[in-house]
Amino acid sequence: MKAAYANCVWHINEHANSIYLTFDDGPHPVITPFVLNELKKHHAKATFFCIGKNVQLYPEIYQQILDEGHSVGNHTQNHVNGWKTENVDYYKNIKAASKHINTRLFRPPYGRITYAQSLGVNRLFPKTKIIMWDVLSGDFDINLAPEECLHNVVSATKAGSIIVFHDSEKAWDRMHYTLPLFLEHCIAQGWKMKKL
Repeated sequence: MKAAYANCVWHINEHANSIYLTFDDGPHPVITPFVLNELKKHHAKATFFCIGKNVQLYPEIYQQILDEGHSVGNHTQNHVNGWKTENVDYYKNIKAASKHINTRLFRPPYGRITYAQSLGVNRLFPKTKIIMWDVLSGDFDINLAPEECLHNVVSATKAGSIIVFHDSEKAWDRMHYTLPLFLEHCIAQGWKMKKL
């Protein structure tokens, strides 16, 4: 899949000792502040791929993300699945979110975007980078134990990795266990946690 979507960013090769934490689906009034607090405690920066409607609901949390030095990305207005959405409607949903999220980063919800849509995003939103990942925590999987979620990220992360977590209610049980321990692991590895 990565070869077919060469116009998407899956991994960052520029900095040998850096990793890139990302959080999808927020902002959330309780969970996003928890994430921000953990990042601050560990001197980490991250990228938050926000849903437009959530930014509208919680503009003060969105502003806190920016005020604390993190970056943001567009995650569509309504968390739409590209595989199940007509191209023109998909682009409209991205554009709707862009009215509330000032960024050149885009991540397709579920990672589901057709090749034609990826080319359309590049054409309609010049300079936008489509950000994918090489490490999926699995925090959204309600059948996954928190310990398994931690194992997923610890075992798969290497220098340059883009790691996906979620600041969402569905992911909370696994993410709030995993994130603090994973941040400690990263510090022990000597990795810098940077924003995209």
